[in-house]
Amino acid sequence: MIENSPESTMPSRRTFLAGTAVAGAAAAVGASGALAPDAAAAERFPLAFQAEHLRVLVTGDAGTGEKPQYAVTAAARRLHAADPFDVAVGLGDNIYEAGPNGPDDAQFRTKFEKPNAGLDFPWLMTLGNHDTTAIFPGDGGWLLRGNDEVRYHSRSRRWYMPSRYYSVELGVADFFVLDLNPLAAYIPPFLSPEWEPGGHYMTRQAQWLDKALAASNAPWKFVCTHHPYANNGPHGPAGDYDGLPAPLSGDAAKAFFERHVAGRAQFLLSGHDHSQQVLENVAGLRGTRQIVSGAAAKTVNKPSTKRFRARYENLRDRGFMALDITSSTVGLTVYEVSPDRPHAHNAFETTYRR
Repeated sequence: MIENSPESTMPSRRTFLAGTAVAGAAAAVGASGALAPDAAAAERFPLAFQAEHLRVLVTGDAGTGEKPQYAVTAAARRLHAADPFDVAVGLGDNIYEAGPNGPDDAQFRTKFEKPNAGLDFPWLMTLGNHDTTAIFPGDGGWLLRGNDEVRYHSRSRRWYMPSRYYSVELGVADFFVLDLNPLAAYIPPFLSPEWEPGGHYMTRQAQWLDKALAASNAPWKFVCTHHPYANNGPHGPAGDYDGLPAPLSGDAAKAFFERHVAGRAQFLLSGHDHSQQVLENVAGLRGTRQIVSGAAAKTVNKPSTKRFRARYENLRDRGFMALDITSSTVGLTVYEVSPDRPHAHNAFETTYRR
């Protein structure tokens, strides 16, 4: 992919990462990771803050604006009509292939608003590597590009991303949405004290997450990231992403998960791999359950590595998941959407209990 990119763009983007990223991020991002809103928030669909029962649509890697995405959202709309969702979680790669060009980019309409018409509830959005592209699609090297998606929060009724990382308290469950792109970019930000793995941004995010998880009194805690900790698909797990050597392997992401997430939340929801996986207990996560849902528009059609024990996995079909949450239970249902099957097929379901 690099060979298809103009060589002339590489020095300027690397200079951007190493230099202006520091000043720009310091000005744009506050101690909580939030951007100051540039307009009054759009009138949006309300969040169910004190819900005793919460129904959640879980999708990931959706933003293509192509027929497979529309097939998945059509299936989700049928379910919503019969049993309404309260909220959705979008697990990153929201705007393929290279992220938006400003908060008013038409891609927000063609790749998010139009495909999700009728799914009229808040969408808790996560930044993915394609959302922060610099040179080749998905390199994750232009981290400031993610701020355009934060700014879109003030322009949409559905799109909920008040900052690059944030939490939402929804009664029976709290959701903690993270931005781990600095730890997993294919163009590592090592020359930027702001963005590098041990830099200011990730240090602030880690401190915020530790405090937020410790303060949460919700029966259920969900951490949402684009990149997974454990994964049987071709992108691989943290510490071995895409079979690449360190630092591209995601060693820093693995360490972050183990130090700040493992054992502190019941669930880790991730995308990135274009598959659906419900994994058994993973040793490094100390009881936190890894669930991968990244097949809302693309699929991989490759065999599972079987590296981690899975209660369910599908690397062939597109699909999404649904969570039905009460104070004592979380019901998880996995839906497949195949070209020859116009409706969502209930492929797997299970219930977790406290």
